[in-house]
Amino acid sequence: MTFDLTGKRVLVTGASSGIGAELAVAFAEAGAVVGICARRENRLATVLERCRHHSPESRMWVVDLADPAAVDLLAESAMKELGWVDMLVNNAGIPKRRHVTRLDAQTVDIVMRINFQSPVRLTLALLPQMLSRGDGRIVNVSSVAATLSSPGESAYDASKAALTAFSEAMAVDLWDTGIKVLVVYPGVIDTELFTLPDNDPVTATVKAVPVSDVVDAVLDALSRDALQVYVPSWFGDLTPRKAQDLEGFLTATADYVRQHQQLPG
Repeated sequence: MTFDLTGKRVLVTGASSGIGAELAVAFAEAGAVVGICARRENRLATVLERCRHHSPESRMWVVDLADPAAVDLLAESAMKELGWVDMLVNNAGIPKRRHVTRLDAQTVDIVMRINFQSPVRLTLALLPQMLSRGDGRIVNVSSVAATLSSPGESAYDASKAALTAFSEAMAVDLWDTGIKVLVVYPGVIDTELFTLPDNDPVTATVKAVPVSDVVDAVLDALSRDALQVYVPSWFGDLTPRKAQDLEGFLTATADYVRQHQQLPG
């Protein structure tokens, strides 16, 4: 069984590149009218052109999701121009990898604002129209960092953990409403997220998987009404192992980091 996207209105944030861009194009190819947003207008326009090749009614908005007023305006514009939103994909996010000894409060604030507060704000703005129809999908792109507490990126880990907890509680609150929630946990994916400037180098030596793997996994999860999906799937096996032996897990993580970079002290 496949998830029928024909005629669906889908809003994807952070769609100028990477996971957001490829999901948007895949949704358009499957028959959805896609609304996309991001900060980089030129790159966003290129993605829109790809979407319109399959779905001419698709459109874009240039938005800085760190601005709460801009998030509210995006919700209003999406409802006005798309007519309604069947599926919201909260994909936008920033890493800001910093060792905790070099982390500052301002960095934590901006990471939480973009990775947690903006998707929550957008979700709450669009939720009433989904409830009125008794149908809708909310896809929140979290990270394996939310469950595995990746070293060197504590602010990012916390923001994605917050999004995960919000998503799971929301799924229960909406259980009998016809609205489904999917949490996506990408691991190391072949996107610019891992090579952006003003970020510490990535510690992990895991081979990056292509963005197409995430797209395929999301489409499959939607068809199954799944609550979560890990990409690659084996990352999901690590979460219960951590829960069963936190001290052992963190000790092994610290040993791994020592082998690949110098820990303070």
